[in-house]
Amino acid sequence: MDEALRAVESVLFASSRPLRMVEIEGATQLSPDVVRKAIARLKKQYDEVGSSIEVVKIGVRYSMQLRKQYSNYGMPFAEVELPKDALKTAAFIAYNQPVLQSDLAKSLGSEVYEHIKLLREANLIAAKRSGHTFMLTTSKHFAEYFGIASSRKEDIKQWMDEQTRKS
Repeated sequence: MDEALRAVESVLFASSRPLRMVEIEGATQLSPDVVRKAIARLKKQYDEVGSSIEVVKIGVRYSMQLRKQYSNYGMPFAEVELPKDALKTAAFIAYNQPVLQSDLAKSLGSEVYEHIKLLREANLIAAKRSGHTFMLTTSKHFAEYFGIASSRKEDIKQWMDEQTRKS
C-alpha cells in the first residue's frame, strides 16, 4: 500500500487542478478501491502531522492544496492558473456584483461564457439562476485567492480601487 499511497500522492501533488477518481486510477493504474483507500490514508496522514497541506474532496474531484490558514504564505509563489481574459471577467464581476450573466455577455462579448465556466470551476464566482440567465457574484474563495481580508462585496470593490491606484 505504501507504493500505491505514494503514487496517488504524486498524481495529486503534480496536478494543477482537482482530479476525478477515474483520472487518478488511470494515471496510477490502480483499482478504484486502492485509490480510495490511499486518498483516505493521505488525508489522515496530513491531518495527523498538522501539515500545511491537505487532501480535499471538491465535489467529485480530489485535490492537494494548502490549508486556508497557510495559503497567504504560498499564494505569492503560485503561478496564474487562469487566462488573463478570464481574470478580467472576474474583475468585472467583482467590481459590479451582483451582475447578470446576460448583461455581462452584452458588455464584454460572448467569450465570457467560457470565462464564467473557468471561474466557476476555480470556485472564484457563484451563479444563481435568475430567470433565463444567472446572477453572478464572487465566492468566499475569491477573497482568499486574491488575499482580500473580507469577502463582502463593498470591501472587494474598495480593495480593487486601491489596487488600481497602486498601479
